[in-house]
Amino acid sequence: MNIFYEESGQFKVATVVQKNDANYQADTQHGKRTKVKAANVFAEFDTPLDDFLNKAQAEAADIDTDLLWEVCGEEEFTAEAIAEEYFGHAPAKTELAATLIALYAAPMYFYKKAKGVFKAAPEETLKQALAAIERKKQQEAQIESWADALKQGQMPSEIAADLKTILHAPDKQALTYKAFTKATDALKLAPLALAMQTGGVASIPQYLYDGFEIKHFPKGTGFPDTPVPTLNDLPKADVQAFSIDDDSTTEVDDAVSVTDLGNGSKRVGIHIAAPSLAVEPGSGIEGIIMERQSTAYFPGGKITMLPDNWIASFSLDAGAYRPAVSIYFDVDAEFNISAPEHKIEAVYIAENLRIQAIEPHFNAETGLDAEGQAMFNHHRDLIWLHRFAVARQKARGKYEPERAVQYDYSIELNADGSVGVARRERGSPIDTLVSEMMILANSTWAEMLDTNHLPGLFRVQPGNSKVRMSTKSEPHSGMGVQHYGWFTSPLRRAADYINQKQLISLISDGLPLFEHNDADLFAALRDFDSAYTAYADFQRQMESYWSLVYVQQKNIKELKATLLKEDLVRIDGLPLVTRATGIPFDALPKSQMLLSVTEVDADKQFIALNYLKAVVPTVA
Repeated sequence: MNIFYEESGQFKVATVVQKNDANYQADTQHGKRTKVKAANVFAEFDTPLDDFLNKAQAEAADIDTDLLWEVCGEEEFTAEAIAEEYFGHAPAKTELAATLIALYAAPMYFYKKAKGVFKAAPEETLKQALAAIERKKQQEAQIESWADALKQGQMPSEIAADLKTILHAPDKQALTYKAFTKATDALKLAPLALAMQTGGVASIPQYLYDGFEIKHFPKGTGFPDTPVPTLNDLPKADVQAFSIDDDSTTEVDDAVSVTDLGNGSKRVGIHIAAPSLAVEPGSGIEGIIMERQSTAYFPGGKITMLPDNWIASFSLDAGAYRPAVSIYFDVDAEFNISAPEHKIEAVYIAENLRIQAIEPHFNAETGLDAEGQAMFNHHRDLIWLHRFAVARQKARGKYEPERAVQYDYSIELNADGSVGVARRERGSPIDTLVSEMMILANSTWAEMLDTNHLPGLFRVQPGNSKVRMSTKSEPHSGMGVQHYGWFTSPLRRAADYINQKQLISLISDGLPLFEHNDADLFAALRDFDSAYTAYADFQRQMESYWSLVYVQQKNIKELKATLLKEDLVRIDGLPLVTRATGIPFDALPKSQMLLSVTEVDADKQFIALNYLKAVVPTVA
């Protein structure tokens, strides 16, 4: 005697060795002795095992599932009853087995209620289930089609549209992601390699930029339509102001003016762009500022914090009166300064001086002689301002005339595809002049907020601690001032916008944006600090990439470097911090060394450097 039974959702046959009321001892088709519960047995038969099972499976394959469902009715039914209905006669054991196999194989059509007992699925439920299966088939076919195209070096438009997300923030349930992954697995390629092979990513800089954009600008870098409100007429300042910026600067935040008062005294004005005057709390433009937090810079480009029309309206561009928050100091012949005077006004910008144009005539070697020939507009003003700036450095205790010359390096991308490196002297006359005017304004305004018990986003460094942001003013030891905050770049930083709003409330007797212990201010500090750090990291990442391209293009085999700590070095002459091997364990931080370039691959963002020898310190 043989039995047909179900075990773990599968139908099997076996030869009975022993039987009792509850169980069968039986040998399977493969000769394995097993115990089968009587409750799981549907039929006993005496034909050969294989013949019975093969015939039942063949008959099950011929059963029309839709017809079987149609004859079921709405009530529960047994397999035997529906088999009789379907076949038109009392079912043979193989027909009963076939019916059971068919019922089990179509769980969307038939719900199992008990042993051998089923219920047909409602018509609407069945339609939905079948539609879902059809959708699934179509999706699988689409995935296969996209994957095949990718494997043949083609980039389907649907994959291209989702490629940034696929590479940098994948939705693993998306069909495009599944197709892309299927292709990478088949080709045994990294996702980036396949993206470049199929033209989806044109270059490593594009790949890095896309990753940065999708993480920090998930809605894209464009702006919604944000009109600039019309400001009430501001009083016009009786000064001619000028700015000093790099050639690439399009957001001119600050300008200065110098008015001769006679007897060796001057009136110095520091004028800061004032977009805050047009920003209403809770407005769309404020939402943009708080979302973006800062302009993001990288070699060859930037993502501005403000829309172009706002920059055009408030940037201190030459040839027009521009809204400004101004601070004035009277400075006597010994460079003693008066109490500050604060104004909200329209300032006429007479000139936008560009560093690249004026620095050849205004540097430590030339252009600081007050009696010499003026080589550009405001040359004599700059000479006097530089002397004033040195006096301010001395007042802060930060004047270091014997300090070794240091340089900052930046990447230049040339039209012919070559990479250049620009060098600027840190602490040059122009650098000193501009930075001291901004420090004077920033520290004075930070003190003003603190004196009037208003919070802001301050830069603090009490003692020898690290510089950090705070909503409460504390000394900044690195600057040598008792109060410090960022106020002078409101076109480019949310911190400056917030501080300018606080400042304007004092100058114009208005309402501040934030009061002490305002939870929203703490959130603004956190958001700004996080975004500003992330943007700076991205800039360094891009500078590092282009530095490696520069090394490749120049076929550089040796580099000088300064040790920062352990195996971390700063490469001299490049904006590049990386690691090197073989550095002696007793080498001291700031020591200089010569490194050999054993391997460099900009696309992999990799450079292998090996210590050669210590070198005599040079200017960094």
